[in-house]
Amino acid sequence: MSKTSTKKTATKPMIEMDHVSKSFGTKTVLKDINLTINKGESMVIIGGSGSGKSVTLKCILGLMENDSGVIKVDGRDIAEMDSDERHALMNKFGMLFQGGALFDSLPVWENVAFGLIHGRKMDRRQARKIALEKIDAVGMGASVADLYPAELSGGMQKRISLARAIATNPEIIFFDEPTTGLDPIMADVINDLIKKCVTDLGATALSITHDMASARKIADKVAMLYQGEIIWTGPIEKLDNSGNEYVDQFINGRANGPIAKHTEHKK
Repeated sequence: MSKTSTKKTATKPMIEMDHVSKSFGTKTVLKDINLTINKGESMVIIGGSGSGKSVTLKCILGLMENDSGVIKVDGRDIAEMDSDERHALMNKFGMLFQGGALFDSLPVWENVAFGLIHGRKMDRRQARKIALEKIDAVGMGASVADLYPAELSGGMQKRISLARAIATNPEIIFFDEPTTGLDPIMADVINDLIKKCVTDLGATALSITHDMASARKIADKVAMLYQGEIIWTGPIEKLDNSGNEYVDQFINGRANGPIAKHTEHKK
């Protein structure tokens, strides 16, 4: 009698942080961070201001050098890469910056196509064609292509920033506080677009946010940073029953709890 195999396909880590620490002078920002993000997974790091979220992102991107530990992307230690390998690595990334970071002097389509033209050295005509496809993918029409960022609303600028992040069909996308400055309805629109774009690309996503509505919408897994340490990580389905009093206070936005007590003690 034949047996049906129940063996699952093994997941492959895309980003690995192994005992990573980072300090600035006497201030330790990251303390012995261990984090694994599997290929095709959407990880959201939550935490308050100053908890180390942005530094974590910058260390993975190679914009900052960690003091100790190892960071691997797609199985390679980023510290051991030469300039050509680092350039190839950067081509795997897409990035949605917190403030959008669009170039005011460039029209919308050229903002979206920036990585294609300047990173991939693509012909401008072909780059414009792809830019229009990505603008359409984020729910905006070709009519905005020749406008300038200043002519767009905040929500529209965020959509264009997302179109730029996915323009090169990246394997890994970083989202830095993607809903900051948006009203709740537009924030939900952006969250839906992020989820759709990541799914369509089959990309690995790492987001940092303190917006719990955003985290709940886009995350497969959540990690919480508190004072430079990951104090909890788990699937989004277990976030409300984490068993961690710091996580519980943060996700429910309560003033009273161990985080407030610690802050008061430090004063």
